Amino acid sequence: MKITNETKVGIITAVALALLFIGYNFLKGNDVFNSENEFYTDYDNVDGLSVSKPVVVNGYQIGRVSKLTLMETGKIRTHFKIKSTYQIPSNTVARIVSADLLGSKAIVFELGSSKTMANDGDPLLSDVQANLLEKVEPLQQKVENLVVKLDSVLSAINTALDDEFQRDFKSSLHSISVSLGNMEKITSDVEGLMGSEKLRFAKIMQNLESITNNFKNNNDKIEKILANLDNLSEDLSKTEIKATIDNANQVMKDVQVITAKISSGEGTIGLLLNDDQLYNNLNSSTKELDDLIKDLKERPGRYIRLSIFGKKDTK
Repeated sequence: MKITNETKVGIITAVALALLFIGYNFLKGNDVFNSENEFYTDYDNVDGLSVSKPVVVNGYQIGRVSKLTLMETGKIRTHFKIKSTYQIPSNTVARIVSADLLGSKAIVFELGSSKTMANDGDPLLSDVQANLLEKVEPLQQKVENLVVKLDSVLSAINTALDDEFQRDFKSSLHSISVSLGNMEKITSDVEGLMGSEKLRFAKIMQNLESITNNFKNNNDKIEKILANLDNLSEDLSKTEIKATIDNANQVMKDVQVITAKISSGEGTIGLLLNDDQLYNNLNSSTKELDDLIKDLKERPGRYIRLSIFGKKDTK
């Protein structure tokens, strides 16, 4: 069968109209081939938001912005076309967010926790995320203030770092370098000394280990010896203390007896202390004896007569 030109033109026109209709609805955010539910909300400002912008949940697109209408109150009513396969809780928040740094906007659904689902044509809660530039502006102000303060600090440091300070700083660095060199030399000397004394140190450690093992092996004997010494010391201590106390008591008794005798006038000391006449006689006798000895020394001839030729001295 031969198709006429008129038929071809009609078919092409119908296809073009269908494509135009589908494209127009796509640009408006309508999906011709799928059933959709429509929701709306009102915003004070939709700067950067336009029809056909995506509606996403956790980064996944579930619909598009279908229409924007300016209300008499000055608010912008925004309609969303959402695929009917997705259920939207009634307390879901439709938030305008920045899609990129150029200011383009998108709608993010923050699904609510309500068990009641929103029906076709129901309103949703609205929210607008702060503009990225609005967030950056306070930070920018802080950074500028910090740069100003940092510039002041650097200027002060630059003023303080004069030529004299730089010379002193270089001298300090040189001293530190010399000190580190000396420390490295000392460390090397210590390592050499430890290397030469390593064998001796190993023998000392071996002897210490042997002594420790001997103590460990003879621990029971050492404990017995210490216990015996403790007992012996305790016995000696008790014995010496008892004997000392007994001796002290006896001495005190003897002293008391002697004191009593002296007080009663018994014995030589008692007589000397209690008999004044005896004391005076002794004192007089002592004086006479001293005079006699003195006279004997001065005139021995009165008491001792010697004759060299057998004759008596008549003097």
